[in-house]
Amino acid sequence: MDKTNPKNTSADSPIAALVYYLLCVVLSPVILIGYVLQTAAIRRIRKAGVSVMAQAPLTARWLQHNLGTRLDEPVNRLLMVLPGASPLGFRLGLGPLVLAHRASGYVPKSFHYPYEGEITMGTETRARQTFFDSVVDRYLPDMAQLVILGAGFDTRAFNLPKEGRVRSFEVDAPKTLAVKRETLQKAGIATTGVTFVAADFGKEDWLTRLVEAGFDPGQPTLFIWEGVIMYLEREAAEASLRKIASTAKGSLVAFDYFTTDVLESQTLFMRTVRASLNSFGEPLKFGIDSTPLSREHLAQFIQSCGLSLGEQRTLGQETEGKRAWGGFATAVVK
Repeated sequence: MDKTNPKNTSADSPIAALVYYLLCVVLSPVILIGYVLQTAAIRRIRKAGVSVMAQAPLTARWLQHNLGTRLDEPVNRLLMVLPGASPLGFRLGLGPLVLAHRASGYVPKSFHYPYEGEITMGTETRARQTFFDSVVDRYLPDMAQLVILGAGFDTRAFNLPKEGRVRSFEVDAPKTLAVKRETLQKAGIATTGVTFVAADFGKEDWLTRLVEAGFDPGQPTLFIWEGVIMYLEREAAEASLRKIASTAKGSLVAFDYFTTDVLESQTLFMRTVRASLNSFGEPLKFGIDSTPLSREHLAQFIQSCGLSLGEQRTLGQETEGKRAWGGFATAVVK
């Protein structure tokens, strides 16, 4: 599942960077108009009954595809036909960035792939792609099934070989999946080999629905749980992990998480982030205890759900005056 192409983004020169950013400044009025149109379209997205955050990662993925650093043709097609979105807004807001790249050859560091450097709250969505893609690359060859929990508009299953032996399932809320299937058809993306399973994590037994759709809990499975756990109540998060723990030995779940610092911090930035998410109707609800060391609290939480913590990366510095704000991790069924 190699998403990269031969382009060597590490060779970007200071002159190329200067040309790129000068062009962005010149084109900034166009970018601003595009941003305004995209922002206005968010209300229409909500009316369509689809999570705004389910669509959020597509912008970065579309840019990486068009900058040549992470190829993903399904995303390239999907972004322009999203329900309630503004194709003109996307073209005006993102097109100048692609134009500046083609004129200069420069790729901003935050859009390199794999992601490089320090991960901030603003770049977490882009950085986590590297983590989840690497998990798929390393573990899927040994699995019989791929399950994407809270799939949203994830396209990983549509980039797998159509003749592959792995069975793919996508689980999400009924409205989100219904809209996604319509959008995939509109974009001309084949869904062969992917089974859609409608279930609400907070209200329904998604594993039962998954089994009814053909999932075999006795076969080793890779579960991808990207950008979901922080929007669930603690009880729903625990219940989902226990369901995964009941599947075949050797199964693995990869997920990202926030700590309680994100939910409780009174800094202007964190308060703004929470207010923005609340306005979308998607408040943050769950975080791992941020008391240092947060990794130990994560391990205890995972163990209480019947799993063993595998790899883990802490986001943010844990010092006497600072607390980690999140992380990436895997958990294994023993």
